[in-house]
Amino acid sequence: MSPESTTSLPSSNTNISKPYSQVHLKRAGKKLLLILPDSEPKEGQKDWVELLQDLKYCLNHHKGTWTPGTAVHLLVENRLMDSRQFHNIGEALDAAELKLTRVFTTRRQTAITAATAGYSVEQETPKRELFPTEISGQGNLNEPLYLKTTVRSGVAIRHPGTIIIQGDVNPGGEVIADGDVIIWGYLRGIAHAGAKGNPECCIMALRMQPTQLRIGEAVARPPGDSPEVFEPEVAYLTTQGIRLKSALNFNKTHIFTVKDKGWTEKNTPNPA
Repeated sequence: MSPESTTSLPSSNTNISKPYSQVHLKRAGKKLLLILPDSEPKEGQKDWVELLQDLKYCLNHHKGTWTPGTAVHLLVENRLMDSRQFHNIGEALDAAELKLTRVFTTRRQTAITAATAGYSVEQETPKRELFPTEISGQGNLNEPLYLKTTVRSGVAIRHPGTIIIQGDVNPGGEVIADGDVIIWGYLRGIAHAGAKGNPECCIMALRMQPTQLRIGEAVARPPGDSPEVFEPEVAYLTTQGIRLKSALNFNKTHIFTVKDKGWTEKNTPNPA
């Protein structure tokens, strides 16, 4: 019996899995979705050892229905996961010739742990029964996601708020935030601020050497020549496109206003 088939990977803006009471494996095109039951306390809730045994049984039962090296997306919803548990899952998937590449979670600490372990992460916005209809607007951002790690090639960090990284973003790494992107280190990969279209967001890095910058819908690539002197810089959007400026007193010398449905940069004099 092959893993249950589905046509496409669900959007990160929706509840990507119904609540399962046990480990569940589903096919999503060329990928596999590995869904763990939610960790809310319930009578008869299985502990981690039992869930790991269920996972190994599931993988062994379906072995041979995928090609070696198939990518796996792990859906953990609100489950709190630690580094040991991610290691256990990684080992089980390696034994089945599968590769864990991305983690979907609604839990902040699980997102941090997964990113620190080197996995691509999407922290979803949980559905709240108090707000049955989606609320639009740029002010509805999650709390900032703080990571102390290096974002390596092939790893993508996504978050519906501001992302703050203490570490470097290597070439091939991606940081995608609905809010601002702040890199306390080298930015050599791709950074996208205001990913849902907010042109007021900005990108800051101690060393700005990106392969691509995106703010809202605007895209910019770095110039061919590297600057002679590096300093902390901020990338922001003007009517002429994405511009870079020294981070020194940036917030004190620049404000943004809406004018004729376009965004206009306004300079204010430095204080004496």
